Amino acid sequence: METLTTRVFNNGNSQAVRIPAEFRLDTDRVRISRNEAGDLVIHPLRVPRGGALLQALKALGEVDDAFVAALEADQQDALPMQEREAL
Repeated sequence: METLTTRVFNNGNSQAVRIPAEFRLDTDRVRISRNEAGDLVIHPLRVPRGGALLQALKALGEVDDAFVAALEADQQDALPMQEREAL
């Protein structure tokens, strides 16, 4: 597992961590938690995609309610947490 050292700084009343380019996130929202060992865990939240397409299909009557419900349920399912070694 690749590790890097980075900086922590204050941003207004919040604390921020500079994420190096090698660990760039593909989202603008994350879930953060602390595990039993006290480590911070950052979990990227998936960007909702296909909203415009789904609206267009609904307008055309090309999808039914069961299809829409299945898509929405799939989008809300979180990815499983990955196990990592504590440093």
